[in-house]
Amino acid sequence: MFSGSIPALVTPFRNGSFDESVYRDLVEWQIAEGSSALVPCGTTGESATMPKEEHFEVVRVCVDQARGRVPVIAGAGSNDTQVAITNVRAAKEAGADAVLMVPPYYNRPSQEGIFRHFEAIAAECELPIMLYNVPGRTVTDIQPATMGRIVAAFPGKFPAVKDATGNLGRVSEQRAACGPDFIQLSGNDETALAFNAMGGVGCVSVTANVAPRLCAEFQAALAADDYALALSYQDRLYPLHIAMFTDASPGPVKYALSRIRPGFPTELRLPMTPASEASRTAVDAALAHAGLI
Repeated sequence: MFSGSIPALVTPFRNGSFDESVYRDLVEWQIAEGSSALVPCGTTGESATMPKEEHFEVVRVCVDQARGRVPVIAGAGSNDTQVAITNVRAAKEAGADAVLMVPPYYNRPSQEGIFRHFEAIAAECELPIMLYNVPGRTVTDIQPATMGRIVAAFPGKFPAVKDATGNLGRVSEQRAACGPDFIQLSGNDETALAFNAMGGVGCVSVTANVAPRLCAEFQAALAADDYALALSYQDRLYPLHIAMFTDASPGPVKYALSRIRPGFPTELRLPMTPASEASRTAVDAALAHAGLI
């Protein structure tokens, strides 16, 4: 379930509402292009602007369209422990195979508070939970010792982490704290090659929204220990990885999708705004460099 190229899917909106038809087409294309799993309603999916009913309707549609061909790992985090518990239950009811869970954001709990948050969730929930450590967004950082404590306390409940700390040393620190069988996936496309070299097995990817086949082939090369081939993909994709964040995400991602999938809606929900002219220029150049336009 937790390996290879896993797109953190955007959510298409049209006239303020979820565009189910476009989303189903996106899911189908991702599977056909080789994505190994799907993450609906994460950060890139604009989950922060989605009411709970809509959030888990998107998850349900993703599960329905995937039809068991790839796992669905639903975003389910909250800075309220009780809300996070209800989110995991809703994800299970929607048919998700696992959930992606950030530590509480904004509240800034201590490491003990982080542990107790996940302890309470583990006691109430049946699905596997992929930890998602992204202190650049949450402020809260799951330290390696705390991660090791969480993993050891609940065997099999927390099998993996999406690490978006940007600190490559964390891969080794987390292997030491959580054991060599703990699954680590990069949350940053641009460093995924080095991340895998240090013990990772995949990437929860933004770029895979736009270049799913190239990202899947890149991960396949890494899995085969063909680092020369992987480096050639890295050189081809690196400008695109950077272009995806030349403005607030997912503005550039949706613009890129509209360039390679005509008619894909670029609409975002406030406070997110469309990609700037400079960002669009960078995306166009990166798409051309990757051979996608």
